[in-house]
Amino acid sequence: MAKKTWLEVALNGSWTRAHQPRIPVSVAEIVADGIASVQAGAAIVHLHAYDEATGRQSDDADLYTRIIEGIRAKVDAIVYPTIDGHVPAGAEVSITGRKRYRAVEVLAERGLLEWTVVDPGSVNTSSFVAVKRDTPGSVYLNTDSDVRLGLALAQGCGAHPSYAIYEPGFVRLGAALARRYRGLKTPIYRLMFSDGLAFGFPPRDYALDAYRALLAEHAPDAPWMIAGLMTDLTPLIAETVAHGGHVRAGLEDVPMGSTRGNAELVEATAIAVMRAGGTLATAAEIRAALAP
Repeated sequence: MAKKTWLEVALNGSWTRAHQPRIPVSVAEIVADGIASVQAGAAIVHLHAYDEATGRQSDDADLYTRIIEGIRAKVDAIVYPTIDGHVPAGAEVSITGRKRYRAVEVLAERGLLEWTVVDPGSVNTSSFVAVKRDTPGSVYLNTDSDVRLGLALAQGCGAHPSYAIYEPGFVRLGAALARRYRGLKTPIYRLMFSDGLAFGFPPRDYALDAYRALLAEHAPDAPWMIAGLMTDLTPLIAETVAHGGHVRAGLEDVPMGSTRGNAELVEATAIAVMRAGGTLATAAEIRAALAP
């Protein structure tokens, strides 16, 4: 197969251990999980930093610095953080504005940013369980000005935007906006699927076909990968590999209460990729593939 498959691990997300007990929380745990996942086959590591005392997400540049440097000290990997998108207590809508990118800006100043999250659109993130309980979900809000701010930051520091595509319109807007930033490095389109949350598509072949058709029309040369929240992506791996796509694994993506850790999830995904005829790319090979 001409293209090698990129394998990303999403170590934790914002779930907290109340929902996903095996996620790494402390800096030492996140670093260890990141290293073990790379050794199991991942070349890309995505993570959320946590306040160890509270067990909640903390978008602190110093925490991210310690994690990124800790992983890179032991293995070669593309390591990138999230942006602050928390929903304040009592609200249904996530925060917006420049402050949500502050940690990312500091990491860029420190030369630690290869990829950066820029999500080109907003989405309701209600779970099917919450709907049955008549419990309101929340809105993950990415205003147009926030998206443009993220792209300008990526343009300025030379980082690749990592787009989370929760809805098909994110592809169209993300591609249109990317063309407005001269010299912007190629965005990576992460196609987000879910069984547990009522956004976008479930992980089905028809959904992957629809996204591939949309990408062919709006971003034909862009790299893409399958990812998700509260879902099992295994049914899509073979088709993804066959069409030159890439794959994400890890505790941010799988259904809640996973009994397997990140390295185990990565290893299982790596086996599935290879059974589908794929060959895993190294971080160096991914950087080379993305080079102009």
